[in-house]
Amino acid sequence: MTKLIAIINVIAWAGFWAFGYIAVTSEDLTESQLVVAAILAFAGLITGVLAYMKLVRSSEASGYAKGTNQLDAEARNRAQEEWEK
Repeated sequence: MTKLIAIINVIAWAGFWAFGYIAVTSEDLTESQLVVAAILAFAGLITGVLAYMKLVRSSEASGYAKGTNQLDAEARNRAQEEWEK
């Protein structure tokens, strides 16, 4: 499943850059073609970010990547109470 998400991630970012470039640089597009290119670029951006976040979460869960240094709720509350003193 991770490989499928990685493939989706690559395709989504490629679509974002390709259609984004077309939408920004092309001078001879009609308005409807420009809107379609911008929508496809936005869809690639959203899909790419979501797929990337899913890959990061799965790699941290599997132990492949080091987890983030976020505190759990109990440690965060204890630190907040100490700071307020």
